[in-house]
Amino acid sequence: MDITLTTPALLFSTLSLILLAYTNRFLALGSRIRALHDRYQSSHGKSLLAQIESLRLRVNLIRLMQLYGVLSLFLCVLCMFFLFAGLVIMGKFLFGLSLLALLVSLGLSTREIHISTQALNIQLESLSFSQEEDDAR
Repeated sequence: MDITLTTPALLFSTLSLILLAYTNRFLALGSRIRALHDRYQSSHGKSLLAQIESLRLRVNLIRLMQLYGVLSLFLCVLCMFFLFAGLVIMGKFLFGLSLLALLVSLGLSTREIHISTQALNIQLESLSFSQEEDDAR
């Protein structure tokens, strides 16, 4: 397989968009955690504490997603440097590592989405249960 400078450069736009999406997730979770923290300070509800713990796990996953995404970008740039220097074998190796880091990042993202979906389903079920109780009255 031939690899040129443009091959790893193709990942730049993808990685930039992925990192932006991860940052947006992180900011949204930060806002949600602050709101839940304020509610917990006033009510000390156990369900709020459980939600905060779930969000803690998601924040840690997003941090790892960002880490592997940045690592992928870093390896991509390093790959381009080695290709520019004429070290094609090393460039191919680094490009492969870059793709592997991107796969890890996307896998972590899938796990975080799964946790997020489970939390939303729990809230939706509690809404349905509350609505059924209201309808019964």
